[in-house]
Amino acid sequence: MCAEAPYPDTGRRFLVLGLGCERGTPVGEVLGLAVSALECLGAQPEDVFCVATLDARAEEPAIHAVARHFGVSLVTFPAARLEIETPRLATPSRLVFAITGCHGVAEAAALARAGEASRLVLAKTKSAHATVAIAESFQPLAAFSCDADCASSHFDSNPEPA
Repeated sequence: MCAEAPYPDTGRRFLVLGLGCERGTPVGEVLGLAVSALECLGAQPEDVFCVATLDARAEEPAIHAVARHFGVSLVTFPAARLEIETPRLATPSRLVFAITGCHGVAEAAALARAGEASRLVLAKTKSAHATVAIAESFQPLAAFSCDADCASSHFDSNPEPA
């Protein structure tokens, strides 16, 4: 199930999980795919800096669940912003473009959030209804701004019981 990583593992990282999914994809499928992708890299959960996706998936419960699982922010981008990343995609898709308006969701979202000085370390990997890709940033992402091109939500990884 592991897609071939284009670069060797370099140790501790700032990783961005790019996610895409069909509407209503079960939480277990998306979370399992994300966890499996990290295992393919030999990465640790604490290496995940954030989760990124297309703004049309901003309300998908499964994507929110992944961000909560890792205790990180969910960042979303409009299709026009993701389309800018097309030259850096390992697996651009005309079909994805026809549906979303960008040639890739998971890879493009990961790269968009990780910044210009980033690289894909895991190309798009698929399950039945979801995709994941992982980008590595070479700058401290806490200081990296989304500017006006993305929206961010923060999730409390230790919510108070109701």
